[in-house]
Amino acid sequence: MARRENRAAQASLPAQGVTLSVRVLQLLRGAVAGVMLLSACQCMAQATPQNQRQTAIALEQQGDFTAAEQAWREILKVHATQAEPYAHLGLLEARQEHYHQAIALYRKALALDPSMPSLRLNLGLACFKAGEMKEAIGIFLPLYKSLHATSPERQRLAILLGMANYGRGAYAEAVPYLKVAAAADAQNLPLRLSLAHSCLWSKQYPCVLDTYHQILTLNANSAEADMLAGEALDEMKDHAGAIEQFRAAVKANPNQPDVHFGLGYLLWTQRRYDDAVSEFQLELVNNPDHQQALLYMGDAQMQMSHFDIAQTLLEKLTQTSPKVPLGHLDLGIVYADEGRKDDALREMSKAVQLDPDDVNGHWRLGRLYLSMGKKEAGKMELEKAHRITKSADDALINKISGGSPTTKTPIQ
Repeated sequence: MARRENRAAQASLPAQGVTLSVRVLQLLRGAVAGVMLLSACQCMAQATPQNQRQTAIALEQQGDFTAAEQAWREILKVHATQAEPYAHLGLLEARQEHYHQAIALYRKALALDPSMPSLRLNLGLACFKAGEMKEAIGIFLPLYKSLHATSPERQRLAILLGMANYGRGAYAEAVPYLKVAAAADAQNLPLRLSLAHSCLWSKQYPCVLDTYHQILTLNANSAEADMLAGEALDEMKDHAGAIEQFRAAVKANPNQPDVHFGLGYLLWTQRRYDDAVSEFQLELVNNPDHQQALLYMGDAQMQMSHFDIAQTLLEKLTQTSPKVPLGHLDLGIVYADEGRKDDALREMSKAVQLDPDDVNGHWRLGRLYLSMGKKEAGKMELEKAHRITKSADDALINKISGGSPTTKTPIQ
């Protein structure tokens, strides 16, 4: 009955977008340690009095950011065209996690001295940590291409390019860089987990399974890895294998976020509703606010004709998450079964409003209208359901036939 929703929004996927995850920070600690410090010797400006410069650097190294900033700004009053003070001011801002301020200062330094060592990398790191992933990639990529394949700096840049693409949701682009980074660091578990996620979200399922086997050599009881492998197998239509992997994940860590939901969802897709309900209940024990577990448990109870239980669950869901189409549709079905047709009409109408392309929603609403004697409205909804179905069928036929439809002479 219910249309299958985007798995990435349901299961164990870390937050997408530009916010840096814990895993990204773990990778950065090992990947860019020491990179952000500008070399004082390399950046020395001969016109700056040595004692002023040494005082500014000493304050910076002592962690006295306020005094160091003041010292560098005093130097700028006399030497406004020097790049080094701007670069160090940018570094001070970056150390305080004021990344946007750091970016502006680094850009000023770069405009004054494009050849300053480490400056472009520091600018890229500030963009990365500020969540400006596209800009960071534009800086990292030329640096990456300029280095020898065995260079340690190139390895760090491979991680940064992989995670920058990962952070902006460009998972297919992230995979090649993460593979390079993983191949050079055989013991890096967080890196392989990020690679496995990127492979999964870019639908490179064999890559997920290959990475999964690598992860097992580092952590044989990784519940997260078992879940990733299970999702990949499910997408490859190996449902039995997927369920087996999720059961392994539950065994490895029954408190892993989404692990019971993932298993329950797979059981739900196989119409094993009673088993699915048990898993959804366990997920709600771990996380009482898990709306997807509440939704599918309500649907499973409805499918098993446990309408009283389903009603309680679905009413709670639609109150806390009013924009979930399936919740309203299922609640409408429950109300219709109880003879509460006006309430059913309200809920089903809301469902098709939220998801106008759901053929089941229009079909259910059309049948409800007919049962209420509203023949014209019922006919309209059933026609909508027919058009949606026909459109999907035509698209499939066109795909199978290899492209645009051709005009053929009718058979006489």
